[in-house]
Amino acid sequence: MTEDLTPAEAYAAARARNAERATALHPFREMYDFDLDPFQIEACKALEAGKGVLVAAPTGSGKTIVGEFAVHLALTQGRKCFYTTPIKALSNQKYADLVKRYGADKVGLLTGDNSVNGDAPIVVMTTEVLRNMLYAGSQALSGLGYVVMDEVHYLSDRFRGAVWEEVIIHLPESVTLVSLSATVSNAEEFGDWLDTVRGDTEVIVSESRPVPLWQHVLAGRRMYDLFEEETDHGGRGASRREVNPDLLRLARTENTRTYNPRERRRGKMVREADRERERRQRSRIWTPGRPEVIDRLDAEGLLPAITFIFSRAGCEAAVQQCLYAGLRLNDDEARQRVREIVEERTASIPAEDLHVLGYYEWLEALERGIAAHHAGMLPTFKEVVEELFVRGLVKAVFATETLALGINMPARSVVLEKLVKWNGEQHADVTPGEYTQLTGRAGRRGIDVEGHAVVLWQRGLDPGHLAGLAGTRTYPLRSSFRPSYNMAVNLVDQFGRHRSRELLETSFAQFQADRSVVGISRQVQKNEEGLEGYREGMTCHLGDFEEYARLRRDLKDRETELARQGAAQRRAQAAGSLEKLKPGDVIHVPTGKFAGLALVLDPGIPAGRTNGHRGFEHHDGPRPLVLTAERQVKRLASIDFPIPVEALERMRIPKSFNPRSPQSRRDLASALRSKAGHINPERHRKDRSAAADDREIARLRTAIRAHPCHGCDEREDHARWAERYHRLQRDTRQLERRIEGRTNTIARTFDRIVALLTELDYLRGDEVTDNGKRLARLYGELDLLASECLRDRVWEGLTPPELAACVSALVYESRQADDAVAPKLPTGNAKAALGEMVRIWGRLDALEEEFKINQAEGVGQREPDLGFAWAAYQWASDKGLDQVLREAEMPAGDFVRWCKQVIDVLGQIAAAAPKEDSTVAKNARKAVDSLLRGVVAYSSVG
Repeated sequence: MTEDLTPAEAYAAARARNAERATALHPFREMYDFDLDPFQIEACKALEAGKGVLVAAPTGSGKTIVGEFAVHLALTQGRKCFYTTPIKALSNQKYADLVKRYGADKVGLLTGDNSVNGDAPIVVMTTEVLRNMLYAGSQALSGLGYVVMDEVHYLSDRFRGAVWEEVIIHLPESVTLVSLSATVSNAEEFGDWLDTVRGDTEVIVSESRPVPLWQHVLAGRRMYDLFEEETDHGGRGASRREVNPDLLRLARTENTRTYNPRERRRGKMVREADRERERRQRSRIWTPGRPEVIDRLDAEGLLPAITFIFSRAGCEAAVQQCLYAGLRLNDDEARQRVREIVEERTASIPAEDLHVLGYYEWLEALERGIAAHHAGMLPTFKEVVEELFVRGLVKAVFATETLALGINMPARSVVLEKLVKWNGEQHADVTPGEYTQLTGRAGRRGIDVEGHAVVLWQRGLDPGHLAGLAGTRTYPLRSSFRPSYNMAVNLVDQFGRHRSRELLETSFAQFQADRSVVGISRQVQKNEEGLEGYREGMTCHLGDFEEYARLRRDLKDRETELARQGAAQRRAQAAGSLEKLKPGDVIHVPTGKFAGLALVLDPGIPAGRTNGHRGFEHHDGPRPLVLTAERQVKRLASIDFPIPVEALERMRIPKSFNPRSPQSRRDLASALRSKAGHINPERHRKDRSAAADDREIARLRTAIRAHPCHGCDEREDHARWAERYHRLQRDTRQLERRIEGRTNTIARTFDRIVALLTELDYLRGDEVTDNGKRLARLYGELDLLASECLRDRVWEGLTPPELAACVSALVYESRQADDAVAPKLPTGNAKAALGEMVRIWGRLDALEEEFKINQAEGVGQREPDLGFAWAAYQWASDKGLDQVLREAEMPAGDFVRWCKQVIDVLGQIAAAAPKEDSTVAKNARKAVDSLLRGVVAYSSVG
């Protein structure tokens, strides 16, 4: 191809190649045995040019290459790079990758569990660790050149998302930010915000998957393509993808073939041929069992596969079902290799704990190439599953959706059992974003030519809805940022209240809120222009017509108000008169369809106000049941009585009267006409209008007549313009109130938090008190409660196990919203301290309500959960794993995770507690040592 270039073009190409060789990107590209994609090259060039970057690309597309280039640049320039991830497992994995590339001396790891070589030039850490460093003003920040924020779309997470924004806002200006995100539909908006708070930021969006993805539905024995064959499965082109008509026909047939109870009437008359046809249809369409799905995928060469089951118990059950079905996906050589790796990785676990952890059943499944992966598993077990899967020694993994969050476990196929999942509050449909994240695991770059996403057929499945999920590649990034108590004291300590408020107004949450009012602001501007035109239209040469119009409007409003009061008064009088009615009263219905003579059968008094009569639950006053002179039995409403009603006569209602009997109605109506047909109801005298005697109305009428504009020949023309002006002005004020409600929302929440902290003596203006300095060291959902417990010396005198039990209430959250059974608690001092913690929370909760701090908005202190107190107490008291797990009724993985979170908060309490005249700091450190043993102590870093 070079022969086709002119000498000038060849010279220019040579210069370009030489220029590239002089860049840091050139040696970096040579470190990989594959060429970089265009989006990766574009992002790396922007980084080298000194810009920040936001890279939004599908799962598995290789966006971490950009993060690794930031590491390369930092080392080249003699600066530091922090690589942050949302979860510890991802931090561990990235640490291992970087150690392999750069050596253990150049790479460190900082998570809640581990601290390895924290002063290294490259440090991998969870995002919370970096946030805490920024607030503490850590020395480790000196020389920092680059920060990589992997999975930055986590800032949408309603529980932890605020941390990402805190880091982005507070990082020193000299630090270049590398943001790596899943494909989001508002990447440009997010990029604009980064540009605002971090300076020049390049937004690079890639929609292309590196490995094309085929979408299928498995129904019975047949695997249906979701889209027609000739369409663009890779998602790279712009061609329209049509849903497979065979699948649509199947859905119509299957979803309309439901049981009809009327068919039972035919009994034995249902023909045998009908039954046979039903059997044939059922034999063709069913939801395949889990072993059957794996067997089918294996036969078609679609393993390794990850099957997403949105339940931990479901994952474990799936493994057992495959074992019972006799599935074996590994040969003898692979089985032996699995055993060697597993025994090596679990060598540090005591033999007595292995049985408790279900080790032998787990190992048997691994040897067959089958495993579960979920948060309830021991972290070591999960890491072994990940390693074996990547090595191709485990070929079928049954996982919850947590596996989709960044962990590098690509597969050839992904299976989704259902498109509905429990989100912690209700069963909800899988969103397009979740579907994209889950199916993004399918297709291993450099190994597979194509990836496959398989959805299992379920009754009621809508192929059109599924195609919508598969076709919607992006979802919007929404900020979940909210100020917290810890954040408030740290900000005020560093910047003062005014500057802190300004910083919070730079958050992505406020940026999005402000953008949402742009359209409203534009409408306000249009309205203001219109108001100017209307003002000109109502200008009068005789005087101030705006003042005159206001007098007319005030008069109209006053007359309307008095009329409303009069109508309300008449309704109240009418309702009062209806309540006095009794069965046998003869009345005259003044208006409506049933106007005329009527006999009251039942007064219809609302429940709770009955006078011995059986009433109805009516919310609009009494609704009497009457017999009209025309023999109709009807229940009337208050609308039929605009004026009070009185009994004209009394009649006895025969006990034998049956309102459903035409004869009974005819006889009683005849008696009614005979008894009262001659009576003419007294005409209701209309009360004198309140307006006639109202002084304010008289004053306004006098002022209107005396006004100069009253004598203008064009008065009514001006008045029409004035009315338009008034209506537009009212609409404009409503829009302005909407803008005010959306803007400065974060700052207003901050003001309320600061007011509460001032009330509790954590802040005094711009000064952070000693109490505030203690709160600044406590991170977590219940930061203020922990600080109040330290201030009130609630934990003084507790033993280390008792302190561990109390601190567990600050971190633990039951997976069930409300446990029916009260949790078991340690006795003695620990129980008393836990009770005192709940009382302090009650006081704080009342204070938050007073200061309008709303937990529903993600701000405030939830009630402490005592459900883990007994388990923490037992483990810190050196009880065995078998006993603790059995009594806690908790999977090992959950137990380890909660213990590590308790350890983390105990460490914070040890640092924040007073050093003199207090046992808390010393006992917190002892509690950490007591908890950090056995399965909890096994390091996640090899």
